[in-house]
Amino acid sequence: MISLQDIFTARKKMRDIVHMTPLDYSATFSELSKNEVFLKLENLQKTGSFKVRGSYNKMMALPKEDLQKGVIAASAGNHAQGVAYSSRMLGIPCTIIMPKGAPLSKVLATRRYGANVELHGDVFDEALAYAKELHQQTGATFVHAFDDNHVIAGQGTVGLEILEQLSDVDAVVCPVGGGGLLAGVAMAIKEQKPSVKLYGVQALACPSMKQSLQEKKLLTVESTPTMADGIAVKRPGELTFDLVQRYVDDIVCVDEMEIARTMLMVLERSKLLVEGSGASGLASLLYEKLPLQGKKVVAVLSGGNVDVNFISRIIERGMVEAGRFIHIATTVKDKPGELQKILRVIADLGANVLNIHHERMGMRVFPGYAELHLSLETRDQAHIERVLQVLKDKAYDIQVLE
Repeated sequence: MISLQDIFTARKKMRDIVHMTPLDYSATFSELSKNEVFLKLENLQKTGSFKVRGSYNKMMALPKEDLQKGVIAASAGNHAQGVAYSSRMLGIPCTIIMPKGAPLSKVLATRRYGANVELHGDVFDEALAYAKELHQQTGATFVHAFDDNHVIAGQGTVGLEILEQLSDVDAVVCPVGGGGLLAGVAMAIKEQKPSVKLYGVQALACPSMKQSLQEKKLLTVESTPTMADGIAVKRPGELTFDLVQRYVDDIVCVDEMEIARTMLMVLERSKLLVEGSGASGLASLLYEKLPLQGKKVVAVLSGGNVDVNFISRIIERGMVEAGRFIHIATTVKDKPGELQKILRVIADLGANVLNIHHERMGMRVFPGYAELHLSLETRDQAHIERVLQVLKDKAYDIQVLE
């Protein structure tokens, strides 16, 4: 079991290696949540997430003979880059096992840090099993993503920084998957200032820590697809579970709509790119999942590694969830002037046409007609409902598309 001193020791070890990330006050999110909200910007950390803290501290604790044998880890995301970066800083061999379907951008980013990346298995569990096999065969140290005392202590340095940057903080909200970050931050803060409330936030798609706390025992849960893949951990760690039980006040969940809207709001209002897991803590504040009002609250934005190809989908999904984008289809007569008519109606309603597509052939298209697909930018859900109602009143048969 780690101590507060272990976290302070980790802080000293990594002082010139990791950033002390900014704590940024947000007037926008303060107003929306009825609290004073400060954002702990771990998305601006080296490698784009907090993970480098724990991995570096773990490696610094290894004897020289173990360091020379190198390290090995299994990850398809932020942990891979954290381990690879830390290995490069220490000049030791590093092998990362990723599943074959890992995003190419993350594979390339990990290789750029100097790691030997091997693709194995179709899912993460297969990659993990193979990494442990290599660990046994080669003697390289296996660096766990969260269930390791040195990793937890490294992540806990985020908590030390929060208290230094905002000594009168009332509550801290932190994403939780396996629990390394939450456990470390909670211990670092509660051991120094027990009055601070600590909350963990999970994706509703994979509430493993929440259910484990409710049942007072470690559980493995089935996960459904989520954009917060960084915290979609089916089973928390044993070490982290014990610390979360001891120091954390509550765990809440946010759904995909709430995550998507928050990601878009952070991008628009704060000009920050935050991944789904990183946005979950702030989402819990904006959607009033916590009993907090009029408090000084820190939301940890744990990472910002979003695949470039995924950014446009995040923006579109966020706009859809916020009622600012809709894709509709209708049938019109295939003759001059018909397109102009419907566009005039839409323009008069104040919606912006982003895309138009005509389809003159298909099972639902009769001769002399065309199926019209329109992508519209709208103000909010009420504006969408107004547009749809007016079009229906003018005898257009409207179908809302996914």
